[in-house]
Amino acid sequence: MIGEFVASLFASFVVEPVQAGLRERLEEARAPVEVVSQASDCLGTTGPILLARAGEEPWWAVTTIVSVAVGWQTAAELLDAGNPACGSLANFLVSQGETG
Repeated sequence: MIGEFVASLFASFVVEPVQAGLRERLEEARAPVEVVSQASDCLGTTGPILLARAGEEPWWAVTTIVSVAVGWQTAAELLDAGNPACGSLANFLVSQGETG
């Protein structure tokens, strides 16, 4: 029950704002279509993984919420490096100066 509550908070304070922020940055930077397409794929697969981890590891979720809120952790750091769909997005974010 606590895990579900923390996962809900995590979705509200981390996943949804990160997704919205990434989409906005991609639009502002006029990212290539392939990056935008892969970003959708990446976020569609990484979001549920992050939510599952938040439910299983409430302490990780709370510390991540705080880290993102105060700027200690960036969106690029939350992406799954092993997910092939996230490669172009991570490279784009790093090239745009979001390195953490």
